[in-house]
Amino acid sequence: MLDFTHFHAVFPADDGPKPYDQNGTKAIETFRKTFDGVLFVDRVLRALGIKDPKAYPPKGGDAGLRHLHHQILESPGQTHHKLSVLYYLLLDHDDVRGARSQLAGLFAEDTALPQKYQILMRGLWHMDRKEFKFALEHLSHPSLPTEFADEITTTLVRHAPNGTDFSLPLAYYHTAQPVFKTSEALDLLFGALARTSVVEALYFSRAHPASARRQLFERLVASVLESTEGGVGRRGKELVSAPLTGDEERWLHEFLAVGEGRKSKNARVVAQMRTVVTGRGVAPGMLTGKAR
Repeated sequence: MLDFTHFHAVFPADDGPKPYDQNGTKAIETFRKTFDGVLFVDRVLRALGIKDPKAYPPKGGDAGLRHLHHQILESPGQTHHKLSVLYYLLLDHDDVRGARSQLAGLFAEDTALPQKYQILMRGLWHMDRKEFKFALEHLSHPSLPTEFADEITTTLVRHAPNGTDFSLPLAYYHTAQPVFKTSEALDLLFGALARTSVVEALYFSRAHPASARRQLFERLVASVLESTEGGVGRRGKELVSAPLTGDEERWLHEFLAVGEGRKSKNARVVAQMRTVVTGRGVAPGMLTGKAR
């Protein structure tokens, strides 16, 4: 088995292209800026116990890479986590050496790095280069842990093409089925669902505790009203035709009559359309904003 504690047992000693020259380092830093200063490899390094925010990319040629290699070896992380970071660095080397370079794959084979960590690190490597479609080919694998699910979801939503195409974050959510640890990831995903499918967002809200469910429902209605100014549109029609529970029916009418929804010029028409669909009358004052 390869002894990964020796620098040149891991990294090539030849005169081939280096990923951390001036141009390579500049490109990596540019990607970091687009991600609000944090790459996925930065998170992996922190999880390993390396807190230096400037650890990656290594500076100063081989000397900088040697220092990072030493930091990895001396970190308190488990062996397979250390191997995973070295594997990521070798993906950088493969990238500048061309399609025939297999440094990362050979390293994984020679160190018996488990397949799931290879898949995870390849996915995170593509995320760090904004190659999101390639990233999801790996990150949606069922064998993977979901420890970075919140960050993956928030990144995919925030970088959705034109701010409207949420196919990738929704595909990731439906495939990985992560349990979010942060409210930020939950809010961003729900926003993406609400702007994509009213019914899907509705069912998603029902999976949450009662304390949060009404807030999510009202966010859904607000999203529909916001996007239908000047006409109710497709999502407005989805909303008024949705199979609502008794509580949801009440929340809808209250939100449109006396809640934040009343500020939308479409509140009245949506409420009227809903009464037509359900065949139920409207409470006195419900459409005038006078209901209490």
